[in-house]
Amino acid sequence: MQTLLGFDFGLKRIGIAVGQRVTGTASALCTVTSCDDKPDWDTISGLIGVWRPDALVVGLPMHADGSESDMSTAARKFAHQLEERYRLPVHTMDERLSSHAAAEMQRQDNAQGRTGIDALAASIILQNWLESDKR
Repeated sequence: MQTLLGFDFGLKRIGIAVGQRVTGTASALCTVTSCDDKPDWDTISGLIGVWRPDALVVGLPMHADGSESDMSTAARKFAHQLEERYRLPVHTMDERLSSHAAAEMQRQDNAQGRTGIDALAASIILQNWLESDKR
């Protein structure tokens, strides 16, 4: 069974989700905050130690027309840092509209206090990657 962690990267917060290739499903885990625009590497390291993922998936923010944004560059840098720190394969996934979809899920499920929108967005990104990986 291959375990993956998914990341919805932001300069202030990073949503994290866990997924399984065997089941093809992803679930929101948590949201970590960044300090001075630096990820909380201690918390991320702890999650990687607990879940022992085989690979990581980072959402890549794109403009509506498919072109890259300034945040795309920052997300690619974060993906590279993950790869260097943890020596795991890191994949990127177009995350257009994942935050919007997460906000809609949160409204529909009335999940306000249970799961942060960033973690929900991470689960959508990872779920989309798992589904595209099956094709």
